[in-house]
Parts: sequence; structure tokens; C-alpha cells
Amino acid sequence: MQKLSIRDLDLKGKTVFIRVDFNVPLGQGGKEIRSDQRIRASLPTIQYALEQGAGVILASHLGRPKGKRNSEMSLAPVAARLSELLGRPVKMAGDCVGAECQAIRPKPGEVVLLENLRFHPQEEANDAEFSRQLAGLADVYVNDAFGAAHRAHASTVGIVSHLPQAAAGLLMDRELEWLSRVTQNPERPCVALLGGAKVSDKIEVIQNLIKVVDQLLIGGAMAYTFLRARNESTGKSLVEEDKIGLARQLLEAAGGKIVLPVDHVVVREVKPGAAHEAVSEIAPDQIAVDIGPKTIERYAEIIRQAKTIIWNGPMGIFEMPPFEKGTVELAKAVADSGAISVVGGGDSEKAIQSAGVADKITHVSTGGGASLEFLAGLELPGVAALHDRAA
Repeated sequence: MQKLSIRDLDLKGKTVFIRVDFNVPLGQGGKEIRSDQRIRASLPTIQYALEQGAGVILASHLGRPKGKRNSEMSLAPVAARLSELLGRPVKMAGDCVGAECQAIRPKPGEVVLLENLRFHPQEEANDAEFSRQLAGLADVYVNDAFGAAHRAHASTVGIVSHLPQAAAGLLMDRELEWLSRVTQNPERPCVALLGGAKVSDKIEVIQNLIKVVDQLLIGGAMAYTFLRARNESTGKSLVEEDKIGLARQLLEAAGGKIVLPVDHVVVREVKPGAAHEAVSEIAPDQIAVDIGPKTIERYAEIIRQAKTIIWNGPMGIFEMPPFEKGTVELAKAVADSGAISVVGGGDSEKAIQSAGVADKITHVSTGGGASLEFLAGLELPGVAALHDRAA
């Protein structure tokens, strides 16, 4: 059942509460925004609501203030940047609940940003009274914070039961559309590229994707737990010793779908610019830090033939030159493939930015944890809470 969209709502003259994801990286002291990408991602939904004649209340968390007010995690710098991007004033509220907030009722065309939701412990506790107070600020609810959709918090779940309509914003719509498309009815061949440090972080993702994809290419440190499960030498590379048995089971369950590196870039000490070489067999004193040239070519060939590509996680220590090559080369292969490509947030997003190919990716998810849980086939509380569109 498709979820109600902001496009389905009559917003004229109404106050709309939009849960956004303004969890932006701030500089020292919390005054300077290092990247406004998440603010920009929310603009289409905010602008749509304003064009439809709504007054807009925005709510977000920022950082982990642990339920206490912290001036270094105030959303005030975000309000200033959003005002510049929208070309209209954005009023910053002193809090997100309480008498001052109850008195705020933005007129059509006005925008108010509430202070950090997580300054109150009741937000993460999904407290019923806190949820009711948030709901009391508006007439309808829109969730556009896909990055927080895997959290059952007051602003993503609890608030919904107190308002007559709860819909997905345009960003949320797009996230659900593309993630659903590549996992439920992908064009084939469908290939997944999975990296990162730990198998334990991606067990459910692997279990779910081997039911969906034609081939699952594994890189990053997690590859070495799988290689150990095949009794191959891994030297001093990161291996989750307690997950070797599980890796063996996953390899058996995949029926040949899992593809592992055939060569590796290795060092004897992990540091920028360390002496390195490409090897097919890792010596006892060597540490693998990236996939090797033969693996890059093998993976790139599989990617070139794909019609659908799902990617989550880097192929090596890509943030430490020169060990970004495997990740960057495969990012370029994905971009050049012409396939429908969906990239999970976090490190994968940084990788395609550093490769300069973000504009050639079909969809880059704004939610690292949320996209992982979606790929694992788990229900996201913030999505499940939204109202279904009438049949």
C-alpha cells in the first residue's frame, strides 16, 4: 500500500508540521555549517508547502545532546542558512514545546524552525505527552526525514496518532520509490556492491539481498571474514573471528551469488602513504586495505553488464590515500554503466562525491542507517506510521 504523499494533502491555510533531517555537520563551537546538503535536500518539500498556501513548522534533531540543552547543537545556524536558501525569513523558536511554541502559528508563507528536538529526552523515548504537544502546533504532519525514519521517536511516530493526516514529503517519496524499485522488482541483471568493515553490521542486508540480486560483490574489511571462511590467507587483515561460521553459512545460502576479491592492496602498517603492493595471496604480516587491480577489473566487468546496481559501503580505507582507488574506480564504473543505480548514505555517498560522479547516480540516499535497514527488508517505524493512500 502506498503511503499518503504531501501532494495528496490540501494545505491551503493550514499549518503543516514537517519533520526534516537537519542533522548537519557543524564546525567547532557549533556556529558554522560544514555541509548544507541535508538542508538543500529538504527544500522541494518546504517550497511545495509554501506554494500551496501553508504556514510551515520545521522540526529536526541535531547531534546527540542526550536530552539536555547544548548551545553547540542549536539549530540557529541552520535557520540562518535555510533563510538564505529560501530567500525568505525563517523564524527560530526558542524551544520545540511549551508556551512560547504554542503561541507560534505561522501564517501562510511563513516558516518557523523549532529548536533541537533532542534537547528533550522525551523525543527519543517517544513520550506520549511530548508527542501530543508537538502535534498541537499544527493541522497536518509530513515526514521528510528519511535519515531518521528507522527511529521510533516522538517526532517520527508518536506525533502521528494526534493528527488527522500524516504523509510523506517529496524527499521521503523519492527514497521509498527508488529503494522499493531496486529491491522489489529490479531490472536484471541486478548487482549489489557491499563494503564496509564488519559482516556483523550487514548480516540482515546480505541475507535479504541474496534473495533479490543476481550477484553480490563484497569488498572492504568484511571481505576478509568471508575469505577466512573459505580458508584463504588473510594475514593481519581485520577479521571477525566470531563471525567466520556465519560467513560460511551465508556463502552456502547464496549459492554462488557472492563474489569475493581475488587480489588485494596490502601494507604492513596502516597509515597515509604507507608502502603498499598488490598481491593475490596475503602474507602473515600483511594487512589488506583495498581491493586489487584484478578485482577492480572483475567487479567493473560485472557492473558494466548490470541493469540495476545497489551499493552500500566502500571497498577499502578510501578516506586514506592512496587506498581509495578500488572505491573510486568502481564508483566510476557504476556511473558509466547506464544502469539504475541506488547508493546508500554515509561512506558510499562520500565515495561517489570524491569520484566526482554523483550526478550520474540515479539516487543517492540521504539516510545511512535507514537505507541499510530498508535493504535488510526491515520495516522502518517512521514510514510504517504514515497513513496509507486510499485504494
